[in-house]
Amino acid sequence: MLFFIIQIPWYLVLLFFQFDLISQNVNYIYDTKSNSSFSILTNYYQQILAVAFAVKEINENPQILPNVTLAFHIYDSYLNAKWTYYSTMLLIYTLGRFVPNYLCDIQHKVTAVIGGLDSQTSFDVATILSLYKIPQVAHMQEKMEMFYFIYSAFVSPGFFFYQMAPKEALQYVGVLSLVLHFQWTWIGLVAMDDYNGETFIQTMLPLFSKHSVCFAFIERLPLVREVKIDLVYQIIKAYYDMMKNKATVIVLYGESYTIAYLRWLPYLELEEEKTSMPIGKVWIMVGQIDLVSFAYQRDWNTDILHGALSFAIRSSELPGFEPFVENINPSNKKENGFIKDVWEHSFKCFLPNTTMDKVQNNICTGEKIKTLPGTLFEMKMTGHSYSIYNAIYAVAYALHAVISYRLKHRITVDRRGPKSHILLLWQLHYYLKIVSFNNSAGDHISFDHNGELVVGFDVINWVISSNESFYRVKVGWLNPGTVSEQTFTINKDAIKWHRWFNQAQPLSLCSENCKPGTRKKVKEGEPFCCYICIPCPEGKISEEQDMNDCYNCEAEKYPSKSQDFCIPKTVTYLSYEEYMGITLAFLALLFSLVTALMLGTFIKHHNTPIVKANNRNLTYILLLSLLLCFLTALLFIGCPQKVTCLFRQITFGIVFSVALSCLLAKTITVVLAFMVTKPGSRLRKLVGKKLANSIVISCSLIQIHICAIWLINSPSFPNADIHSMSKKIVLECDEGSALMFYCVLGYLGFLAIACFTVAFFARKLPDSFNEAKFITFSMLVFCSVWLAFVPSYLSSTGKYSVAVEAFSILSSSAGMLGCIFLPKFYIIVLRPQINHRDMLRRI
Repeated sequence: MLFFIIQIPWYLVLLFFQFDLISQNVNYIYDTKSNSSFSILTNYYQQILAVAFAVKEINENPQILPNVTLAFHIYDSYLNAKWTYYSTMLLIYTLGRFVPNYLCDIQHKVTAVIGGLDSQTSFDVATILSLYKIPQVAHMQEKMEMFYFIYSAFVSPGFFFYQMAPKEALQYVGVLSLVLHFQWTWIGLVAMDDYNGETFIQTMLPLFSKHSVCFAFIERLPLVREVKIDLVYQIIKAYYDMMKNKATVIVLYGESYTIAYLRWLPYLELEEEKTSMPIGKVWIMVGQIDLVSFAYQRDWNTDILHGALSFAIRSSELPGFEPFVENINPSNKKENGFIKDVWEHSFKCFLPNTTMDKVQNNICTGEKIKTLPGTLFEMKMTGHSYSIYNAIYAVAYALHAVISYRLKHRITVDRRGPKSHILLLWQLHYYLKIVSFNNSAGDHISFDHNGELVVGFDVINWVISSNESFYRVKVGWLNPGTVSEQTFTINKDAIKWHRWFNQAQPLSLCSENCKPGTRKKVKEGEPFCCYICIPCPEGKISEEQDMNDCYNCEAEKYPSKSQDFCIPKTVTYLSYEEYMGITLAFLALLFSLVTALMLGTFIKHHNTPIVKANNRNLTYILLLSLLLCFLTALLFIGCPQKVTCLFRQITFGIVFSVALSCLLAKTITVVLAFMVTKPGSRLRKLVGKKLANSIVISCSLIQIHICAIWLINSPSFPNADIHSMSKKIVLECDEGSALMFYCVLGYLGFLAIACFTVAFFARKLPDSFNEAKFITFSMLVFCSVWLAFVPSYLSSTGKYSVAVEAFSILSSSAGMLGCIFLPKFYIIVLRPQINHRDMLRRI
């Protein structure tokens, strides 16, 4: 017979397995040593049935442990370390008799232990079992770091602890992911006042703060070993503080029995706290917590738990488990010893064989376990029972591998000595580490290199219906893996919230959400989750709720009026599609046609006196340069391109230099012409075409050199100005070097002033052919235009600065054309009768 022992503490299940290799033809055996303290918590009965169901399947399966039968005993640890140590030593040294360090019962040696729901009890057991290299398989999360610390102080390196539950750290990630998914930033934290609870608090505080989640309160509930008034008062006061706090989400960390005491709280009142208070809370519970109730709580209201979210070890439906549970009947003599306590406390009746008096009026008459409310007993297997089921199978498969190895290598078992048993323990450790199998539900069970089960969590929604029926609804899951591989999924539409929230997703915030366009400002002296909302500074935005700070838009965008989003800037330049561009282009073409008409007219009448006067060639060059000046304005209109940007300023500077050089040459020629008429003048040799040509060429070459230097060192290029205008991107030509640009303008100004000065002094010279007075007026117009250009250009931005320059080119060119050539054109076209030498002298 293969024999193991199960211990059930008051609040939890602790499973002990004992094996030997005595082969007998017997069925599974329930040998029970219990007391009323366990029987009150009938929810644990499912976990006992999970043990029985697993043992039954293993015994009936000829492929696992053939010719070996499993059986079990159940003990109570009372959640007391002393009793836990006592039971553990009892199992190690002898079966049923306490003789420390004396192995008087060699046929009943503990081979493996399955730990229970309470991590502290499993730890107490491990401190003894590890000395004897006995493996323990725990079916809930344990604080392994504490165990390893104590263990390493007494034994050689290695571990004898196997965990049938996901890593504790994965659960922390799950709780955080759940809180962040629903954007709950103001939550409460409740934990038991013990090592595990304190570890949970110290772990969650920095983790939640890192992700901008604050704790409205942190309550440490004392462990109630015995009823004391001050202790009860402390718990009730903490409950009222929690329920009155505006944080609607509470993370609850505890052990399996925590809910049994939580259900007490709504029924306890303090005189000073009788005023109405909100009862709608969202409880987020860790995987250790289960729905456990005392038998007398059968008809109690469970509304406080409705809508709770809990993490549970991923489980599957086991075929045959529910029929197995339904067939449980206290009249069956083969049933386990717990059935009497469960039946009488759960159904409030007495079995016929009871020894109590006066039970005739309340005898159990065929009650079915499936009729019990879900808060007292669940027909579907829970995650805890599923872990126990898998733990039993893990040890069974490992033991099967040991037996197979021994048979294969013909290793005999010495039933009279412990040596074979010691060998069995070490072999069992090896095979437990590498055990891998598929259970009856099809789930794969195996441990990783740390002795932890590779499994994830399910997110369960606790639903309490109006008739107090209890349902577990799977609404999400958390898969294990590395940090980058962990996946959290939640179906929020499947969640049933507490009726207090009217099925709307609850909010749990210290402050109202700051709308887009505002930012948070933390209230002085309060947590960072408590804040006020202030508008963003001008020019900045916040696109999302609860932004810590506002930020500038990208360079290509600008803030909306409400400062909650960025608007793409529109692209602008002086184009032919707008009125300004069309007007300038029309004027440029109009003046160009007028100039071309005048040039053609002058060429046609080139032999007339008015054309011959004051150097006919200079007149043609001047008209041609003015024509080019008007056309140059077109280079400033349209989308800036590399070629247009490269040559428009240079073309403008050179063409205007030629025009001004021609005017200067004309004026100097007039002055010299009158000076050489004086007797004995030596200037006669200077007057002529060579002088005029020299002036035009030399003055133009200086500007050409300036432009060449500009072109070589820092030429103009297309540029997108995204800063000068808040809502527009200006496509423009960057001049490359502002200094060179103003050098070009300065040189033109120098030529204009020189020409104006010479013409001004020569304006009163007698002769009808004298152009000095017309040149004076033209230079006056030219200088006025370009003096006004400088401040206008500097004060304008974008396309307007381009338009100012184009207009200045047109207006100054038009001024020269009108002042110098319009009077002559008038005479040639409308007064041809006076266009001869004699008539011009009379004028």
